[in-house]
Amino acid sequence: MPATFDQRIAYYTERVQEKLDSVLPPANRPPKRLHDAMRYAVFNGGKRVRPLLVYATGECLGLEEQALDAPAVALELIHAFSLVHDDLPAMDNDDLRRGKPTLHRQFDEATAILAADALQPLAFSVIADSGDIQPTTRNKLVKLIADACGSVGMTGGQSMDLAAEGRSLSGEEIESMYSLKTGALIHASVVSAALLSAGLSTERESAIDAFGRTIGIAFQIKDDLLDVEGETETIGKHTGADQRLRKATYPGLVGISAARERCNALLRSALEQLDDFGADADSLRWLACYIVERGH
Repeated sequence: MPATFDQRIAYYTERVQEKLDSVLPPANRPPKRLHDAMRYAVFNGGKRVRPLLVYATGECLGLEEQALDAPAVALELIHAFSLVHDDLPAMDNDDLRRGKPTLHRQFDEATAILAADALQPLAFSVIADSGDIQPTTRNKLVKLIADACGSVGMTGGQSMDLAAEGRSLSGEEIESMYSLKTGALIHASVVSAALLSAGLSTERESAIDAFGRTIGIAFQIKDDLLDVEGETETIGKHTGADQRLRKATYPGLVGISAARERCNALLRSALEQLDDFGADADSLRWLACYIVERGH
């Protein structure tokens, strides 16, 4: 294994790619159009940040890779499902995702809805089928991921986001929305590995939990900044969408400079949560900095 986490990213990315390929139905299996669309949604690029957070947290806690594969794959499937729905005409109505046509543009709207609907239960099937995880822990993982993508998590956050279009929210309200819309799945990625760690102290469990929640909000603020400052060719989707849709965003509320300062403050807070882990948390530190400093 390479010595530093940035060098190990290629290894982990390839690992999760292979696992995703193994659990997704082949494109030539009927219904072929649906399965082709599911694969398009999952294999159209992406940084695989959520699986990387699972593996990085696993490294921090000294866990075996085999046990981390199931939550890494499941969370990426949930993420892919959410992006398909986000891009639909009834939601953000986007034509471009990761530099390619969005799923409903590449196929059609009905197929996009069905493909996303199929990706979500597949994620839970992956957890249920994992023989490397104890049954009790599997149940906890299902609960964690279900909450993260349900009405008290990602779906609820998206509902709040849509309801806030054209309205003014306070900074606290925006961060609360972010903690669900984006942060819940980021948080679940970190905590899923902690669930697999036997004998984790209450203090360390709380620190991992706080790290996941904090960096999840920072992730969305950075996304907002990229929508304002980024270029379509770099970030792989049309910029300025938040302003066109009159979305309630942190940069829209406080400006670019203050939003960047808040993002950096959240990063510092997240990193402080890892102090007790010493060098074991270096992979998580690297990922946290990447999330805030990334260019796409």
